Amino acid sequence: MAAPPRVVRLTVAEAVRRYRTVVDAETLRGILSPTTRDTYTRDLREFSVLAGPDRVLDDISGEDLDDVLVRYQLAPDARYSDPSEKPGGPGRSTASVNRFRQSVSRFFTHATKHAWVQANPFLWAAPPARTRGGLRVERTALPASSAKALLDATEGAVHEQPARRDQDLALRDRLVIALLLVLGPRVSELVRADLDDVVREPGAARWRIRGKGGAVRTVSLSAPLEDALSDYLGGLRPSLLARGDASADAQRALLLSWRGRRMDAQSVRALLTRAMRRVPGDLRRGATPHALRHTTATLLVAHGWDVKVVAELLGHASIATTGVYLDRIEGELAAAIAAHPLTLRSEAPGGTSPAEPLPLSEPGTAAG
Repeated sequence: MAAPPRVVRLTVAEAVRRYRTVVDAETLRGILSPTTRDTYTRDLREFSVLAGPDRVLDDISGEDLDDVLVRYQLAPDARYSDPSEKPGGPGRSTASVNRFRQSVSRFFTHATKHAWVQANPFLWAAPPARTRGGLRVERTALPASSAKALLDATEGAVHEQPARRDQDLALRDRLVIALLLVLGPRVSELVRADLDDVVREPGAARWRIRGKGGAVRTVSLSAPLEDALSDYLGGLRPSLLARGDASADAQRALLLSWRGRRMDAQSVRALLTRAMRRVPGDLRRGATPHALRHTTATLLVAHGWDVKVVAELLGHASIATTGVYLDRIEGELAAAIAAHPLTLRSEAPGGTSPAEPLPLSEPGTAAG
């Protein structure tokens, strides 16, 4: 019988560095998407800080992992500069913690395979959380009235005089919000978009969206979207590009930050937070880019679009995935109850006058 391999005693920082090299190689080979690579990189960088970069990886126990996960959950979400702006309050959500846990778990699977640890400490760590901890408001579709108010707010900002001309991003913000609400792309697809991905022909502009797993879908832009795109490309983008370092990535990118660099997901979330502040108070909702994706799906189905078409628009391989995106449509339950066969008026004897609807419950009580 062969002897077990000798453990290579690496520090956490060195092990993470080596693993990130593997992740970069798998991304170049198309095994992992750039978004997945960025997620692993961000999560493992934070794991290294929480676990201690100079600590020997093989010394980390299951209890140590539990401690890291608790401290990760309690830390402010870096995607929000102001913790009070995060839907649901400060700290990380259960979904974020479970995603972080998965990143670290994959890292330790690799470490076990290459004998950086004697055994995977996740065997002795607490199981992942299964509950969501209540409604996830930040993923809930906006009502049609709030979605319309958000579009109107970004449109109104275009016609206002900004406090500083060098920070006037209204044309870009209007385009970003409109694309998110009308076409429902993933935020990763939006920030990854290049100029060459948009084909502009008179009355037939199209966006070639590069989705998950290398899948590509092409969607047409409506006339208002085409106008918003033309306004941004013709006026604001050249001035933003001039502020940057003229990198090749910035030259390619469709959407640029104030500093002339490609926008990232965090800047899109910050943009949405600012835009939502302009919405009237009674229509204002906590929202993320992913909530706008839910909004697109829900509103289109509510207006009669076939779920298969909505799935194609969103880039879903299965309509079952699209079904998860469909929040309850406001007023749908009430309409269904009103059409219930036991509440419909029936013809009275002789067919001359309708009878009263059958009382399903006494006033002020719930139906059994």
